[in-house]
Amino acid sequence: MKENQTATELFGDVIYIYTRAQAIEDGVLVDISEMARESGFRWPVAITQTAWQDCVAWSDDDNQRQVYQDESGRLWDVLWMAFIAIRSANGGTQMEYQLYRVPRDGKSVEARLTSLKLVCGPGDDGEPVITIMLPHED
Repeated sequence: MKENQTATELFGDVIYIYTRAQAIEDGVLVDISEMARESGFRWPVAITQTAWQDCVAWSDDDNQRQVYQDESGRLWDVLWMAFIAIRSANGGTQMEYQLYRVPRDGKSVEARLTSLKLVCGPGDDGEPVITIMLPHED
């Protein structure tokens, strides 16, 4: 690489860009910024659809088959434990944290420990944003 060579000169033109806003619009990410602000977050927060289904999603059918819960309470748990993890961290742009949640499997009534990953990075305009996901996601 030459000293003054630009990224475009080195790699060529960008073929496709998939923005955070598009991911939210498509449902790949769920914007949870409103409740995140209530729990102490200063930056926008989104959660992957996969993590949402695992740790937040809960229906009336789930209440009848399993135990009564609601999505707002489950989401609060995800956010509060993330907030606590951030406050006790030693810096960095990502971390794993744990919380207890009742698995959405049609039969469980007891909470089980699960892990989530929190990543802080740039948003579409370079602003800081947080994304919560399952540990194997990126």
